[in-house]
Amino acid sequence: MSGQHLSVPKLRSSRWYGKLDRDGFIHRSWMKSDGYPDDLFSGRPMIGICSSWSELTPCNSHLNELAEYVKRGVWEAGGVPLVFPTMSLGETQLLPTAMLFRNLMAMSVEESIRGNPIDGVVLLGGCDKNTPAQLMGAASVDLPTIVLSGGPKLSGEFRGEKLGSGTSVWQYSEAVRAGDMGREEFLAAESCMSRSKGFCNTMGTASTMACLVEAMGVALPQNAAIPAVDSRRNVLAHLTGRRIVQMVRQDLRLSHILTDAAFANAVRVCAAIGGSTNAVVHLLAIAGRLGLGFGLDDWDRLGRDVPLLVDLMPAGEHLMEDFYYAGGLPAVMRELGDLIDGTAATVSGTALAEQIAAAERIGDRVIRSRIDPLQEDAGIAVLRGNLAPQGAIIKPAAATAALLQHTGRAVVFETIEDFKSRIDDPSLDVDADSILVLKGCGPQGYPGMPEVGNMPLPRRLLERGVTDMVRISDARMSGTAYGTVVLHVAPEAAAGGPLALVEEGDLITLDVENRLLRLEVDETELEARRQRWVPGPPEYHRGYARLYIDHVQQANLGADFDFLVGSSGSEVRRESH
Repeated sequence: MSGQHLSVPKLRSSRWYGKLDRDGFIHRSWMKSDGYPDDLFSGRPMIGICSSWSELTPCNSHLNELAEYVKRGVWEAGGVPLVFPTMSLGETQLLPTAMLFRNLMAMSVEESIRGNPIDGVVLLGGCDKNTPAQLMGAASVDLPTIVLSGGPKLSGEFRGEKLGSGTSVWQYSEAVRAGDMGREEFLAAESCMSRSKGFCNTMGTASTMACLVEAMGVALPQNAAIPAVDSRRNVLAHLTGRRIVQMVRQDLRLSHILTDAAFANAVRVCAAIGGSTNAVVHLLAIAGRLGLGFGLDDWDRLGRDVPLLVDLMPAGEHLMEDFYYAGGLPAVMRELGDLIDGTAATVSGTALAEQIAAAERIGDRVIRSRIDPLQEDAGIAVLRGNLAPQGAIIKPAAATAALLQHTGRAVVFETIEDFKSRIDDPSLDVDADSILVLKGCGPQGYPGMPEVGNMPLPRRLLERGVTDMVRISDARMSGTAYGTVVLHVAPEAAAGGPLALVEEGDLITLDVENRLLRLEVDETELEARRQRWVPGPPEYHRGYARLYIDHVQQANLGADFDFLVGSSGSEVRRESH
């Protein structure tokens, strides 16, 4: 969509600053206490820089520095930059899980944007849940909006091996449990893995979401891959600040960019990069805010036959720094060719096809050609059956091919605490063909849907050389994780879904090719179990967690709050004085 076809809007901020009465006096005078001159309030776009900076979110701890470069661009383009904070979600620090607070952060973003004199918004995010939360909130207001990600960490290395954020943690922790790595060696790798500012350097959720916002056209080219500490990230920030002022003058709103075509491109890009399964719930939630018809089955439909092109951990060997040097996301999208809708609009003001036309793929190690992919069909698969009537997902690119069609005996864990207490018990009746089933980790049941779906394997099987098993749960897993892991089973166990009815020894069939997840128990027995099932008492009785349990939707709908679906627009009807 070209900006030249859009009308020049009356600035929204004039609702605050254009009045010559008492209210206008209040709005202008208190802002002048920060040293702003009169002429800044007479027609210059007010640009809100929504920062998720926090020292408790290590991946976002440099965002205030990045904001200074955004401000340069805003000033240069004739706007007035105003940084404002929101809640920040540190995936590695926040308990019980950052996902519990994604919707709260989205509310914070939405109300901060709507309630303040802002004409356009720059969303500064990084760590996993911050980017989708910011987009969810911004989508419900629908102002001109652009995303700037904080960028990935530099590559890690330990004793001659590449270390990838998260992925190496899972690998090394399993090696310790198997007796193949000493505790001291394990601890020595900590500093080697996280050696610079930025979000995870694997294709985890943070990198995936940074890629997808670029693929959807709401960020400038190379947003995803430029390392956090690279000076070119600062240049991108400057250009982002410059561009948002132009977008305000063109009235290029978020809804103009986030269309059906944008979501289709995101699904296909997610497959091509080996992206995180967490992207599923996030994109569903964002689409729900925009009133689009995009649903869970679209992930399967649009992702089929899309090849895996990017050789990054956890599906491959390389890291985000390598990805940038190899051409980054523009090179991937150009290589995808006709699988990408090139007519999709972007915040650049040009169609996507024009934006990626000059992209260059450097070498064949990190970004493979479409005729020589890592995998032919890498899309996230949506499974259904009597165990997941509303759907479940699996990432075939991270799974063991031989396990994608498998029938095994269920080894059942009612809670994550039950799992941790028994998984290494020598008396546990489990073998390599068993299927590990974990309940009570869905949106309501935990609450907040933790990243525990990639259950560690029993120690005695690890010691025998077993490296993968089928695992099924209503949980999520880290985007940095891997394995034959079925996730997001809906309805979840806590909501009375069939997962709640699985008993020790039940046979379960996983058939990814036919998109099937079936509990091999006849309906008469299942109905008898259903009649006996009693929901557990809620863990929380007050506060936000109670609100979450009462109003969160199931994973197949994006785990947003039922009362937050849709938008309220940007209008504020009443004054405060």
